[in-house]
Amino acid sequence: MEPRKIAILGSTGSIGVNALDVVAQFPEKIDVVALAAGKNWKRLVEQAKQFRPEIVSVAEEADATHIQDALPPETKVLSGEEGLREVAAGAGASLVVSALVGAAGLPPTLAAIDVGASIALANKEVLVMAGALVTSRVSAREVELLPVDSEHAGVAQALADRPQSQVERIVLTASGGPFRNHSIEAMKNVSLEEALNHPNWKMGPKITIDSASMMNKGLEIIEARWLFGLEPDQVDVLVHPQSIVHAMVEFVDGSFVAQMSMPDMRIPIAQAIFSPERLSIEAPKLDLAQVGSLTFEAPDTERFPCLVHAKDALREGGTAPAVLNAANEVAVASFLSGASQFMDIPDVVGATLAAHEKMGADDLRTILEADRWAREYASSRLNGTAASQ
Repeated sequence: MEPRKIAILGSTGSIGVNALDVVAQFPEKIDVVALAAGKNWKRLVEQAKQFRPEIVSVAEEADATHIQDALPPETKVLSGEEGLREVAAGAGASLVVSALVGAAGLPPTLAAIDVGASIALANKEVLVMAGALVTSRVSAREVELLPVDSEHAGVAQALADRPQSQVERIVLTASGGPFRNHSIEAMKNVSLEEALNHPNWKMGPKITIDSASMMNKGLEIIEARWLFGLEPDQVDVLVHPQSIVHAMVEFVDGSFVAQMSMPDMRIPIAQAIFSPERLSIEAPKLDLAQVGSLTFEAPDTERFPCLVHAKDALREGGTAPAVLNAANEVAVASFLSGASQFMDIPDVVGATLAAHEKMGADDLRTILEADRWAREYASSRLNGTAASQ
């Protein structure tokens, strides 16, 4: 049997690195044909030397020169949006791991779907921004949309292809992040270092801040709606500090099925890459006796208003989720740069949603225009210059 050809968008980030770690365990099963990275061109070179893809791409054109000098001449080296599209759609991959962070992942993911590639989706913003558009194209091309987030992978396993009519709701779990026990007053003065100190998961800075604000869970609520065809009120969140139970499905008869594993992203990544196979990978095994106890609590939406903003955007529909995501990206980038405070994130997101005039999200141009407007508005809000629309 020929190895499966895969491409990875975001190969030098946390998901990409873990995906390549999984692939390296089964070289006879996977052929890595293309890799795309952001600014970490040195790590991309190391990955390209190990996996020998046909195409590599980096964000900046200047870095492409460094890469070309370090790799064999037959390796095609690209950059920017053109490079992302070529990695996604031009290397003949049957599976594309969509692991970029933020809105940048939407166009290349759509390009991959359009050429008939299945998607292992870690870039949750793709479905947040354009859930209806993406799922309609997936259906038209008859490709698979495989969840990589541990929560959505857990839901898929718990559902086990049971009909939607049997499902009462799904429950996504959240660790609660570093500020689970902070007061609102204390959260106003948290430092960047504190916000980046996640108790359970090792992730990139943007996703780590999203976890601290619980916007990550808000985005996952919207993603789950599109992955599993649910209504907004059928997706709930529970805080589960141990991060052992990743998701639960409640069925109409009142029974629950939960998916559990150690908090290691290689587990859901392997499930997506090798679907429908389930392989024994090098990852820690769960010992419930050692864990001892599992606890759950309702999230405090007064301390974590991003959850409310996400549910509001999902109920509003249209371009509201794209606006939510764009405003959040701007606010998180501002906090990461030291230009604003942690609680400015939900304030800016809420204000941007309130100022937004809803439009239908039927085409990519409209979605990207809403994204552009939201970024400008959120930036002006942070700078103190925002005016009503």
